[in-house]
Amino acid sequence: MNTGSTVPNASPQSPRLADGAFRESGFRPFSGWLMLPAWIGGLLLALGVFIHGVRTEAPGAIVAAVLVAVSTLACSAGFFVVNPNEGRVLVLFGHYRGTVRRIGFHWTNPFTIKRRVSLRVRTFETGSHTSGPVVDAQGKVLHEGTRTRHPIKVNDLDGNPVEIAAVVVWRVVDTAEALFAVDDYERYVEIQSEAALRNLASHYHYDSPEPGGTSLRGSTDLIGAKLKDELDGRLGGAGVEVLESRISSLSYAPEIAAAMLQRQQATAVVAARQKIVEGAVGMVELAMQSIHEKRLADFTPEQKAEMVTNLLVVLVSERGAQPVVQTGQ
Repeated sequence: MNTGSTVPNASPQSPRLADGAFRESGFRPFSGWLMLPAWIGGLLLALGVFIHGVRTEAPGAIVAAVLVAVSTLACSAGFFVVNPNEGRVLVLFGHYRGTVRRIGFHWTNPFTIKRRVSLRVRTFETGSHTSGPVVDAQGKVLHEGTRTRHPIKVNDLDGNPVEIAAVVVWRVVDTAEALFAVDDYERYVEIQSEAALRNLASHYHYDSPEPGGTSLRGSTDLIGAKLKDELDGRLGGAGVEVLESRISSLSYAPEIAAAMLQRQQATAVVAARQKIVEGAVGMVELAMQSIHEKRLADFTPEQKAEMVTNLLVVLVSERGAQPVVQTGQ
């Protein structure tokens, strides 16, 4: 009995490749709503034959009724449901038959294994782990599962230990590859995401020593795009598509965090003082130019040098100036 038909993909590729890998192919099963009346009719037929055999004391009819009933009940294993954003991978005696993505109630060969694969968009954060709920002997939930975050520790390009985590948004696009190419595709995504993040973080500075350079802290969009490209290469053979990846946590490791904070503060102070000095020099230059243009006073070179020094001290000093006024004797 025919239990469905294979629907080829839009691409001309075969479901099975030369290297033994599989590509997803569509499968069109029978409608479960059409097979359900036939299944119920088989049960009613078996019941009627059994009653007739008992009344007429015909052992052959009773045996036939039992066989029909067993066969009909066995056919009930062929019914299955496909929910939204879900696929069912059909495997019959070790052979991949195809994948059903059409939503609804279906029926196929009862000996077919129907493995469910979620097609929803999923999010994973590297270094996060969710523990299962705690239940008692009666199955009552005593404590809900908890989620813990432990960013992975890796050395950046300068050799400084940093703690970093990334969020990866992914989904299954090829159900056959996801089930047959790797052992556990969800765990595979987690391991490859952490490996890709470690490899990427070791190729960049935490803070770029050059202005405008690429760094983990200053180029989060670029780092996220590069992480996505690397994950696409790692997960492409497992039927998984990476939609987005982004750095979610980044900091120096605790053992060097205090020293790096002092370094950042010193860098900020030097940059601020440099701006102050540049501004003070400009103001002094403007003041000397205005005095000369308006002929307010004529200064000797020694007086100009002294005036420049005094103005710089007043403008650059962190405290308020305390001028000393000279008066005649």
